[in-house]
Amino acid sequence: MRFVILLYALLLASGVAADTLRLTSGEWPPFHGVALPHYGVASRIVTEAFAFEGVEVHWEFLPWARSLQLAEQGQRASTSVWRRNAKRERQFFISDPVLKTQNYLFHRKAFDFDWQSVDDLRGMRLGATRGYYYGKAFNRAELAGHLNIQRINSDEVALRQLLAGRIDLFPIAKTVAADLLAHHFTAVERAQLSFHPRALSQHNQHLLLSRQVAGSGAAA
Repeated sequence: MRFVILLYALLLASGVAADTLRLTSGEWPPFHGVALPHYGVASRIVTEAFAFEGVEVHWEFLPWARSLQLAEQGQRASTSVWRRNAKRERQFFISDPVLKTQNYLFHRKAFDFDWQSVDDLRGMRLGATRGYYYGKAFNRAELAGHLNIQRINSDEVALRQLLAGRIDLFPIAKTVAADLLAHHFTAVERAQLSFHPRALSQHNQHLLLSRQVAGSGAAA
């Protein structure tokens, strides 16, 4: 209920007075996806929250960068779901978390692996999806060149490289990994992978409502 109330408060603060909203998102099964039931779990949460206040949501699925850009410019009312950061706080009204994700280090079962801190990952071959953020410690170590990290174009490709032995570890949310493995990998392939029970990072994911929509300047 609190999430519903905050969504409505954001709507009022932005100056949007409408019975319908155009929201953008990208493909991120099972949370968002044009071919998913209700467009995914996160999409359904947002849609039903707005429906509680009589607002109908129309989803538009685009590349993630374009999805964010259109909302930044006020060409779309909102975009979902995103991690909060200082830049986005300046550009958007931000909801309570729609969901929380945790990234775990996936590996081949044959790879003997344990860790306590990011420093323990030195010397291992890590994959990471291009453009994704995996927490402060991982980010600092990557920028400092302390970790052997290969940025890869997609989660699916990274999982395939993991299976092929081209990388040793790959951080990914368990729910996202489970969906990919179920739909794009064989049972034999799935049986070869596991993950360490220690989470690498966790992130709240939010709905962003553009500050550029009509009336938002006065409200802000």
